[in-house]
Amino acid sequence: MQKNLKRIAGSVLAASITLAFALGAGASAAQSPVKLRFSHTVPETDSQHKAALEFSKRVKERTQGGVEIQVFANSQLGNDVTLVTGVRSGTIDIGATGNPFVTGLAPKLNALDLPYQFTDAQQAYRTLDGAVGRGLLDELGAHQIKGLAFWEIGFRSLGNNKRPINTAADIKGLKIRTTPNPSHLKAFQLLGANPQPMPFAEVFGALESGAVDGQENPPTLMLSSKMYEVQKYLSLTRHAYTPLVVIMNKARFESLKPEFQKVVLEEAATAANFQRKLNNDGEKAAIAELRAKGMQINETPDVESIRKIVRDETRKLYVEKNGDAVLKAMDAQP
Repeated sequence: MQKNLKRIAGSVLAASITLAFALGAGASAAQSPVKLRFSHTVPETDSQHKAALEFSKRVKERTQGGVEIQVFANSQLGNDVTLVTGVRSGTIDIGATGNPFVTGLAPKLNALDLPYQFTDAQQAYRTLDGAVGRGLLDELGAHQIKGLAFWEIGFRSLGNNKRPINTAADIKGLKIRTTPNPSHLKAFQLLGANPQPMPFAEVFGALESGAVDGQENPPTLMLSSKMYEVQKYLSLTRHAYTPLVVIMNKARFESLKPEFQKVVLEEAATAANFQRKLNNDGEKAAIAELRAKGMQINETPDVESIRKIVRDETRKLYVEKNGDAVLKAMDAQP
């Protein structure tokens, strides 16, 4: 009898230990963090990377370690085209790319890149952060993408190796790397240039080899990507504003707990403000450093000579393809 009691007690103890272990393992599994991969295509010295790291840090803090985001810079997971494909398929969880690389899926977003659409950064921010911007991000939902927020590439200016750009006439004949945005291609065709669309990761090599004469990007990005090594002239044409679109695989986003979804959206917006401040604070210093590195910089080109050639014609092209509703809403912004 005593032996039976001992056997029963031993069985109960073993079962209790097994149950406790199973419950502990289950709790541990339940607490394992969600791990996400964030990809972008620019160097680690750029504001985009700094904003991505800040976004990752704040999401981890607010979810108490429930969501961990690893950031991959400088096209480690592929160029802009590959990045968008990866986010759609789910091989990349989150990505940041220039607006023109998603407009093949959602053409209405091309409105944001139209030449001389925005007079200053604050006007652009009001559009991007308001109902117009949210509506445009939601256009991506039909393509397995959740639009999280608009960060920025910024106002584009023109660099080249051939000659100083003072007026629209000086652009004629140049081979210029552009984005694939139809309005950018049209604008440079109207100016008599030869636009060459390509992913950002290929630009430095194309400039170095002479495959293209120039490119158009903000001075901050030209500095972080060392364009001064392969470009002689810079003219601050500020001919178009380009948002950086932060996107996430839609199924992956929807698989997050609702409270985690909320954090991701809120912190993507917070990181936008963080990155924009870095760019605004750094632009003058970037121009000065590019000049110190040997670039000849024209800070006051004849912008109106360019604007009058490209603005109306590119807007007309957009309306023919997409209607005028988005442009009317954008124009109504203060």
